[in-house]
Amino acid sequence: MTATLDGTGRAAVLDEQRVLEIQRYRVLLEPPRADLLALVDVAAQIAEVPLATINLITDAEQHQIATRGFDASVCAREDSMCNVVLHDKEPVIVADASLDPRFKDNPFVTGEIGDVRFYATHQLRTPQDVVIGTLCVFDLVPRTITDAQEEALVKLADRVVDLLELELRSRELAQSVVELENARDELERSNAALTAFAGQVSHDLRNPLSAIRMSLGLLEEQLEGESPDLSDVEFVLGRATSGAERMQLLINDLLNYARIGGEMARKPVDLGAVLEDVRADLAGPLAGATLAVGSLPTVTGDYVQLRAVVQNLVANSAKFVERGQPARLEVDARAVPVAAGEPERVQLCVVDHGIGVPEADRERVFQPLARVHEDVEGHGIGLATVRRIVDAHGGRIWLEETPGGGATVVLELLV
Repeated sequence: MTATLDGTGRAAVLDEQRVLEIQRYRVLLEPPRADLLALVDVAAQIAEVPLATINLITDAEQHQIATRGFDASVCAREDSMCNVVLHDKEPVIVADASLDPRFKDNPFVTGEIGDVRFYATHQLRTPQDVVIGTLCVFDLVPRTITDAQEEALVKLADRVVDLLELELRSRELAQSVVELENARDELERSNAALTAFAGQVSHDLRNPLSAIRMSLGLLEEQLEGESPDLSDVEFVLGRATSGAERMQLLINDLLNYARIGGEMARKPVDLGAVLEDVRADLAGPLAGATLAVGSLPTVTGDYVQLRAVVQNLVANSAKFVERGQPARLEVDARAVPVAAGEPERVQLCVVDHGIGVPEADRERVFQPLARVHEDVEGHGIGLATVRRIVDAHGGRIWLEETPGGGATVVLELLV
């Protein structure tokens, strides 16, 4: 059995539709528009009356958004004359409202609010077929209008809606233009970054490629000789292989950087367990280093990606030390004060006592292929990848100076 709305329910639905339509036009909260004021002037002139108004009727009030001959105001909907005939599709023409049973007790007629006698109105209907109000002309004395005047008022009522729609479409067009300009600016910024990135990649790939070509050239010379020295051949071949391996590592790092930002799991991740796994994986780079680990929390995120973050940070801290000096590292956590209602956060600190990062470079090191210490092995992609992961987790990462020398990486994540 299909449910049907009663009269009250249907009226509530119409009120909701009308309020939504009126909100789209944004005329209730703004000063009277010049184009609408001009139109009510024309309406008054056509009807040869001193008073005219454009009324928008919400679920509770009547708003006079443009008037001729009096100051605009807002009244309760039940006091509105136009509300009585809001859904009459044909124009309503009343020679003397004080004699009409629909209006004779209305405060706009009795003198409580006004002394209206002649009254003519026609509804404002949007392209979505929603009646939002009326175009109304009136006088303080009884009178009539001709059929031609009535027809002109109907056409003017349509023009009211046309003006409202035109402003709405203009505003939407302006917003679209802003969005397109923002998209264009972002595309230009992205293209500029991509151009710089491609240039740096080309530069960094050229170095191992040159080493490979040089090694292969030497190998070719060796093999063209009558009795090549196998030890020299083995040495040159090793150099070529090493260059190829460096290229492979760089390409892998680039792919990892490009892939970050896809779907990721959001589960509890025990950073203490993550660090233990990282410590095992970095047994070689951490050989001879001291690594002190404090009490580490559980955070929300993707285990695989957060492990990549921690491994990169610990490996970097172990690598950037004075030549011949053992690495000294500490990994600890600290709470972050948050205001009531904000999500709880924690900061993971990876501290080293190595060569540090100059203050001017502490933000630049997170850019792709950025290098501060050229004499230390690496491609400059690791920290850029780390930042992408942290951003995807809704966190932050930055560098501080370690008291006494060195760098401290601070990673802030949601608990």
